[in-house]
Amino acid sequence: MNEAESDKSRAVRRITWIGLFLNLLLSAVKFAAGHFGQSRVLVADAVHSLSDLATDAAVLIGSRYWDRPADRNHPYGHGKAEPLVALIIGALLFLLAFHLIRDAAITLHEIFEGKQIPAPGHSALLAALFSIVVKESLYRSTMRVAHRVGSVAIAANAAHHRSDALSSIPALLSVGICIAFGPRWTFLDPVGTIIVGCLILFSVYEIAKEPLRTLLDQGEAEDILDKIERIAEQVPEIHRIHDIRTRPMGGGNFAADLRIHVDPSMPVLRAHALSHRLTALITHQVHGIVDVVVHIEPDDIGPKQMPPKVSG
Repeated sequence: MNEAESDKSRAVRRITWIGLFLNLLLSAVKFAAGHFGQSRVLVADAVHSLSDLATDAAVLIGSRYWDRPADRNHPYGHGKAEPLVALIIGALLFLLAFHLIRDAAITLHEIFEGKQIPAPGHSALLAALFSIVVKESLYRSTMRVAHRVGSVAIAANAAHHRSDALSSIPALLSVGICIAFGPRWTFLDPVGTIIVGCLILFSVYEIAKEPLRTLLDQGEAEDILDKIERIAEQVPEIHRIHDIRTRPMGGGNFAADLRIHVDPSMPVLRAHALSHRLTALITHQVHGIVDVVVHIEPDDIGPKQMPPKVSG
């Protein structure tokens, strides 16, 4: 592990440990306030915060694995462990949202059948407000780290913090209305829980997009392919370029391979040196590229006739 990777791992673990302790505190506060303040939506929100502990643990474990250098069994490194962790976070959130929506729908049905639900107290209102402030602050600090180190797993965890902050808003509103207007508005408590569940489902979609792109080997955008081609075109010995392909490696990095056509009479040693020179140019000028494979082929058409690229 080089120094940059070590710094990334330390930053990831530091912000995740902070989040873990805050999530533990918030879960306890919201569960106690929801229990004693008789608010099911706040208890549901406490469970959401508790689920953050599982995702924090997944990041802490995963961060010790995805930054490991390449080895004999993993010649391309361990970078794809990171999007895998992000998908695990998304899966846990999906199960949580399903559970919250189902239980809230059952409670709502019971209310319409005539069952009396106790009105929530002021402690539930204060706990929801406290949660919004803390989780939004944690989202912003975690997302700054995610952008700085280029980590989709940390970005997913930050999105989880934001979903927790957003989920406390309907909890705050439903509890506030119930307190202000009396027991006949207690149906808003399970309604708020359903809204919380829907917000969590949306965050699952946001979390899963980038990891799925990485795990399914979706190629880089067209502008990246164009940039690689322009770099190769600047090398006089290269006659033609084609089949530029890319694949994500995890952690915001990707690999590329391309085919170049050169003079058929070019000596092997010179062609070998040319491939190394082109690799150095591409890795130096294209951000995020960590591996380049150059396939050299003899040219039988003529110099500088460029067929279309192929997206990876």
